[in-house]
Amino acid sequence: MRKKVILTAIMGCLIWAAGAQERVWTLDDCMRYAVENSPKVKQKQHTHNTYKAEYRQSLASFLPSVTAQTEAGWGFGRSVDDSYNYINTTNFSNSYGLNASLPIFNGGQLINNWRLAKVNRQLGMTNVQKQKDDLAILIMSAYVDVLYYQGTVTYAEEKLEESLQTALQTERMVELGLKGKAELAQVEAQVAADDYFRINQRNLYDVAVLTLKNYMNYPAEEPLSIDALDEVNAALLSDDDAQEIFAYAQGSNPTALQAEYQVDAARMQHLIEKGKLFPTISFWGGVYTDYYKDLKATDPGASFSNQFKNKRRESLGFSLSLPLFSRLTKVTSIRRARNNMRIAQEQQTEILRELQTAIEKAVLEREGLLKETIQMEKKKDADAYAYQVTLRKFEEGLMSPLDVQTSSNLLIQSKANLLLKRLTYYMKCREVEYYKGKSLIND
Repeated sequence: MRKKVILTAIMGCLIWAAGAQERVWTLDDCMRYAVENSPKVKQKQHTHNTYKAEYRQSLASFLPSVTAQTEAGWGFGRSVDDSYNYINTTNFSNSYGLNASLPIFNGGQLINNWRLAKVNRQLGMTNVQKQKDDLAILIMSAYVDVLYYQGTVTYAEEKLEESLQTALQTERMVELGLKGKAELAQVEAQVAADDYFRINQRNLYDVAVLTLKNYMNYPAEEPLSIDALDEVNAALLSDDDAQEIFAYAQGSNPTALQAEYQVDAARMQHLIEKGKLFPTISFWGGVYTDYYKDLKATDPGASFSNQFKNKRRESLGFSLSLPLFSRLTKVTSIRRARNNMRIAQEQQTEILRELQTAIEKAVLEREGLLKETIQMEKKKDADAYAYQVTLRKFEEGLMSPLDVQTSSNLLIQSKANLLLKRLTYYMKCREVEYYKGKSLIND
């Protein structure tokens, strides 16, 4: 007997330790995990790395381009000597060259390419942050769904437990002759309905957890235990002005910055295409030398070092290129770039309008949800009191099972609505803070 007690205690400690090691995921943990393991975020990061490489390339385009070349070859057959006689000879020739060129003027294409690369680098960084924010909002919504169905499952289990107790009491009262079998049948039907509701909410909860795992890129076969959200202190809620929030979001929100950078990139591309109509002026220079040897000549001739030094020659110059006619390709490119710039400007106007509407809607919904939550708490308390009164009267024979069922359904509906209002209010508070510049993921 003593061994069994010890073994049971050990097993209980092991089970407790395993449960203690199970991680409880907060909302910020889930969002952070999703951002770090999202393929879409990684794609945006790779694109951003490409933009950074293009930016470095645009800086290097201001430097001169330098090329080195060398050639070596053998000649066989008849040739003309110094006396203009034909002879059979075999010779070896070797040449070396070092060239450098530097563009001086090309219609502003160099500076505009650098500005375009700079804008694209900023756009790439903003795209990464925008993808993170969109994913975080998606995780928040899925997290709230899990908490909601977790709460409804709890309410359904409590309701089923109360219905089972009522059924036992009714069965006992039937045996005592205080209730009829018809009332017992109604109570048993309510138990079956409550059991169905519990199963339905459990299925919805499982689907919500699977959806959250999918958004997080979390292994579906591993358990995921989530933590409840922190309560929002309504007393600390400030009276925010939607217009002030929008004015700040125009210069800080990734959605607004994306539209701004796209307009800047389209403007730079338009200037680059216009610059192709101007002439191009470049400066170039080079150093050259060569070596020659007649392999059949009796005279060894000058050595390699002497020829390499004495035959050295330098050259400097300027080149001017004038675009005269390109079959209207340059004109078409300019018009295309100008239209793309105008399209980007119109898209920016539309995006800013949608952002302003979203901010105003978030502020209004947050204020409305706060009022609805306060009223729903009062309604839940009233429905709970009414259910207790109805249940007591049913036990006294003054109420029918249908009255108990109606009162119970109203109570659980009020609990579910109150939970939904609280969770949605929490989401709207986080959303408004996000528009005000606060990060969605708290450190």
